[in-house]
Amino acid sequence: MAVNASDVKELRARTGAGMLDCKKALEEANGDLTKAAELLREKGLAAAANKAGRVATEGVVESYIHAGGRIGVLVEINCETDFVAKTDQFRDFCKDIAMQIAAAGPKYVRREEVDATELEKEREILKAQALNEGKPAHIVDKMVEGRIGKYYEEFCLMEQSFIKDPDKTITTLLNERISTIGENISIRRFARFELGEGLEKKVDNFVEEVMSQAKL
Repeated sequence: MAVNASDVKELRARTGAGMLDCKKALEEANGDLTKAAELLREKGLAAAANKAGRVATEGVVESYIHAGGRIGVLVEINCETDFVAKTDQFRDFCKDIAMQIAAAGPKYVRREEVDATELEKEREILKAQALNEGKPAHIVDKMVEGRIGKYYEEFCLMEQSFIKDPDKTITTLLNERISTIGENISIRRFARFELGEGLEKKVDNFVEEVMSQAKL
């Protein structure tokens, strides 16, 4: 079916996909914007998977300092070319990731980096908690694995919810950027520093503070 230019423009604004891709998706979805966006997302995830094996050695080391110098983040994010590394779209993505790390405080980039000893210790603690709660022994192991999943979501950057859009994980955000930018992108490593870390101090809601600063 024929699609109008305003719908193509609207879909592009929603997804960041190219004009031709938006037009094709709308035609395939018979003009349904929501369905077209889903189709683009599905195709984008597939495209991201195809690019994942490509070498990415360019990029930037992005920094983020929270107001007052209380939290600092350095994160290395790689792409394939120096050209992309200098684009606003790539740099904005890097800034979002640095802000995410400052606000959400992950310990690892991905679950494969979690120390096996630490993970086993966490399993033992969770198992003891479940048994102390009086849960039947035959379902404890399943409960523990479910809670380990929550552990990954809390401490692994790629599995955290994006602070600007909690419906997306960082993995989803990354795949969307790979699709729209057209190069493999990899979040390689980060360091997060918090003033007085390890010392007894007042607990603050850093997510709210970082987000409020972002809106200034």
